[in-house]
Amino acid sequence: MTTELRALRREDWNVWYDNLVRAFGGVPEPAEEREVWRTLTEYDRSIGAWDGDQCVGTAGAFDFRLTVPGGAEVTAAGVTMVGVAATHRRRGVLTSMMRRQLDDIRSWGESLAVLTASEPVIYGRFGYGLATHRLAVEIDTARVRLSVPPGTDDVRLRYADPAEVLDACEAVYARRVPERAGMLARRPGWERVELLDTDQHRDGASPLQCVVAERAGGEGGGSGVIGYARFRIKADWGPSGADGIVQLSSLEGVDPAARAALWRFLFDIDLTSKLVAHRLPVDEPVLHLVSDLRRCAPRVSDDLHLRLVDVGAALRARTYQAPVDVVFEVEDVFCPWNEGRWRLTGDPKGAICERTADPADLSLSVRELGAAYLGGVSLASLAEAGRVRELRQGALAEASMGFFASGPAPWLPHGF
Repeated sequence: MTTELRALRREDWNVWYDNLVRAFGGVPEPAEEREVWRTLTEYDRSIGAWDGDQCVGTAGAFDFRLTVPGGAEVTAAGVTMVGVAATHRRRGVLTSMMRRQLDDIRSWGESLAVLTASEPVIYGRFGYGLATHRLAVEIDTARVRLSVPPGTDDVRLRYADPAEVLDACEAVYARRVPERAGMLARRPGWERVELLDTDQHRDGASPLQCVVAERAGGEGGGSGVIGYARFRIKADWGPSGADGIVQLSSLEGVDPAARAALWRFLFDIDLTSKLVAHRLPVDEPVLHLVSDLRRCAPRVSDDLHLRLVDVGAALRARTYQAPVDVVFEVEDVFCPWNEGRWRLTGDPKGAICERTADPADLSLSVRELGAAYLGGVSLASLAEAGRVRELRQGALAEASMGFFASGPAPWLPHGF
């Protein structure tokens, strides 16, 4: 390979980013969106592969805080903007960038790396496991009805300019972050991504709209906002009349009544007959309120892929819903510092994970540990697939009970 890897320099950003855009089809982004990503780029955490003066590979790593089981926010590298020029495929460019990146993440003292994959088949060989899924729905609101919980009628809704209520909405989001593993604490600047509203984002729909939920007494902060929904309306007319579509971008509420009030509003918007959402948790509560699940057309797909960069530190950072005392034999060819036996002792109060010479109870690769880490994938199910091997009878059941989430399913609220 003749390419050179180096940290991204500010003066090279346009060339670097143009390579990324080309790798994803070459359709230029609107200037507003491009500027948002330029300001969010962390130059000292981004690398480029260069063939002479040509940029032929890109990779970045945002500095994130990720909620893990137990509610702690753990530093995680958000791997992003990965692309290789089609002229330089099968030359080891991607492998060399992944090697450099994971070495860097380890040197920064970060125990986790996470990403969303444009092609999921790519990242398993680098030790990433599929840790969360997301739910998409297309709800026939002309036929599906909601049964809302008590208190819903006490919630007041009002339209608001998305930018003017941004701080209040971000406060609601921040309250929700500790409640569910997989959520990202929003770092400064990321709120701008939530308001991107270019022609490409609209795709023929309305500008971004926002409705906020409030309750008398000011709960949820000085603004009184206890929930919000951001959405667009795509108008359409058929032979029978209005047939518009509500396109939900995001919805958060601090309690069931706030969330139900927002969903009910979205169901009842005039001149619409369908509600579409593409990024919901797999245990989305609204599924328990609808009259006909089949007419919601639920579909589950992959979302967050997670890698343990430091096995010991990562397993110590979360808690376990049931007591667990197990020795893992970990395989990690790409990051050999993780290979070997680790004893994990943990419970709902905390955990210890250290190297050990004791006999192994379970054998698995770091990829399976990454898949199970947030509690959305059971070690037992991975064992059924032949991905985890039980070496001590009873160890699989013990570890599965400790790892698997007892609360809400892990969920990534937005891409990066």
